[in-house]
Amino acid sequence: MSADQPAGSQPDSQRPDSQQPVRRALFIATILTGSFLLFLVQPMVARMALPRLGGAPNVWNSAMLVYQALLLAGYAYAHNLGQMPIRRAAKLHLILLVVAAVTLPVALVALPPPAPGWEVLWVPALFAVTIGPVFFLVSAQAPLMQRWFSLHPRAGEPWALYAASNVGSFVGLVAYPLLAEPLLSIHAQSLGWSLGYAALIVLVVLSARARWRVEAAQPETAPSVEDEAEAIGWPRIFLWLGLSAVPSGLMLSTTTHLTTDVFAMPLLWVIPLGLYLLSFVVAFSDRRALAGTITLAAPAVMLLAGGTAMISRSSGTMMLAMGSVALLFVVAVVLHARMYELRPPASKLTLFYLVMSAGGALGGVFTALIAPVVFDWVWEHPLLVIAAALLMPLRPLEDLRRLPGLDPGMARLAAYVLFAVAAFLCWQLAQYAIMPDPPVTRLYFTTGIVLIGLVLVPWRPLFAGLLVLLMLAQGGMETVYGSGQGNRTRSYFGIYTVRDYDTLKLRSLAHGTTLHGQQSTDKALECAPMTYYGASSGVGIVMGQAQKLYGPGARIGVVGLGTGTLAAYYQPGERWRFYEIDPAVLRLSQNGTFTYLSHCAHNPQVAIGDARLELAKAPPSSFDVLAIDAFSSDAIPLHLLTDEAVGVYLRALSPRGVLLIHISNRYIGLQPVLSAIARHRGLTAVVRDDNPQDRTLLTPSAWVLLTRDPAQLQTLSQLRPDAPWTKLAKPGAQVWTDDHASILPYIRWNNMMRQP
Repeated sequence: MSADQPAGSQPDSQRPDSQQPVRRALFIATILTGSFLLFLVQPMVARMALPRLGGAPNVWNSAMLVYQALLLAGYAYAHNLGQMPIRRAAKLHLILLVVAAVTLPVALVALPPPAPGWEVLWVPALFAVTIGPVFFLVSAQAPLMQRWFSLHPRAGEPWALYAASNVGSFVGLVAYPLLAEPLLSIHAQSLGWSLGYAALIVLVVLSARARWRVEAAQPETAPSVEDEAEAIGWPRIFLWLGLSAVPSGLMLSTTTHLTTDVFAMPLLWVIPLGLYLLSFVVAFSDRRALAGTITLAAPAVMLLAGGTAMISRSSGTMMLAMGSVALLFVVAVVLHARMYELRPPASKLTLFYLVMSAGGALGGVFTALIAPVVFDWVWEHPLLVIAAALLMPLRPLEDLRRLPGLDPGMARLAAYVLFAVAAFLCWQLAQYAIMPDPPVTRLYFTTGIVLIGLVLVPWRPLFAGLLVLLMLAQGGMETVYGSGQGNRTRSYFGIYTVRDYDTLKLRSLAHGTTLHGQQSTDKALECAPMTYYGASSGVGIVMGQAQKLYGPGARIGVVGLGTGTLAAYYQPGERWRFYEIDPAVLRLSQNGTFTYLSHCAHNPQVAIGDARLELAKAPPSSFDVLAIDAFSSDAIPLHLLTDEAVGVYLRALSPRGVLLIHISNRYIGLQPVLSAIARHRGLTAVVRDDNPQDRTLLTPSAWVLLTRDPAQLQTLSQLRPDAPWTKLAKPGAQVWTDDHASILPYIRWNNMMRQP
């Protein structure tokens, strides 16, 4: 007897259809479980792929694109099942769930590595073949279970169950970095997910059994998709597509924009996706008060936070980061709430979710595939913000058109005058946007513009136009100028900005918020090492003494090219080899933008590809000195810092060789990580913290030295007594491995609120 069946009542199998228990809790549990598994497996597979793919933001965007495509396929599958009689649909679905279980536990498929430049297609293919079958079927749970739930004559509206689905998704997403990754190895995570998948099959069986005898009021021949679309109307279909595509694309563009130009901090990718999921909880709730309040506040948020969408100055603060994620949440809630208000009858539920999923996939395709090829910067981000302003319902706090004694023509004229005043204020603001002071003046101008913008809400074109002007005034003109001058290069792995400082005779290369090197444009100083690579830095000390340590034929390897600054230490007779994953970076050294390789080292070898994979192919003892300098902004190349990765480096080093690892980072303390690996492998390990006085040409840096031969360190100390090395911090609790590593224990939380 079930918990919701009164004592003394008939068994379910003997009761009339209308008296069957609704079992709402069962369907909610099934939906929650499926969504939890869906968003737990996403970061899990991305984490599995780190040793092959690294941590570039577009890797996560590629993963999201695959998940959105599989979600679309799953929703199409659910739509087709929803047209079948319940018994036939349940049998087919359960058979496929069981068959897909043969691909478990989840493990990365061994695809051959991609050719340089083909990562944009290879990465999605890797994710698709690894997780495709089970992800496809699990993704169907939310719409399919809602459809089955609605078959009961007393079930009521099923839409709130979609909010429950996104609660499960959010919990799964957050649980991974906070619980699963720190506590469990990849292998244990995969096994645990497989057990969850088995539990889901049981819940689907119970859900099917709960509707086994309920006869849905369906015609014998289910209407086709085309018939349903025609009944709803194609304009409505296209509006659904737009309302779902913009938040999806904005979620990915916010992630890229934040990690590239605003605030590249650890775990930041979780926040946009989590807020995107929570937006469905608010938008699809039976209680509409919160969604209505957010819709009312949306124009102000759009102007305040959306007005910063073109900033590319790499000078972001936590305030800008918070504004960006707040904008994403508000836009997603408002557009998804409008979708909810345009929802069809429950009989067309699966078609509604199919179109919504198609829109999500379109947003992903635009952001992850098209934008990196078409744009030189994250232009997709402001474009999606503008699209949101054109789609969102604009509800004015006070409508100028309804003021007593003001006819519509005069109200429109007043709106144009106010727009002209706001445009003048934007022009004034642009004069101050590039200045550090005075911030109060910028605040006054911004406040005035926003207040006028709120009055212009009834006139959507004027409101959207003012938003564009505000974007341009708050840094957009500088961004447009940079694109016009060809100062940026965008590839699958990031956005690189080249800047010339004529008064200092310097040219710099920045990747997001991180300086990747600079070179003097003065021919007399073009081979002077700068930034993190000065003569007193850890790497500068070793490179400068390489011939005294290993003779005139010293073999030098460098992982990470950047501007090629380390080539400044090249001495005749030495053999150098660089490893760089991004061909776009190499082109900057080949086309004359930076000349360290061609003028200072006479064009040493450069291997294109993932350094860890390339080094694994190198003959043993290939290098005497190997420097690892492959950071992408403040993102951690975790796959290059595991015990297995260090094993690859040591194999490539000669027995007396020296391994140098660059660990300068604002948000993560990596000394305990390398200290644990050094203890595990019996290596001598020290760190050189360099704080140069000249901050114009040189940058503070931290380089860790690892070696199997302590005598090398003693020799270095004798050669450079003015630049001491110190012991590493206490080893971490565990050794990072490909199977188990988490940055969570090493985050410098007190640095999060500080300006980069």
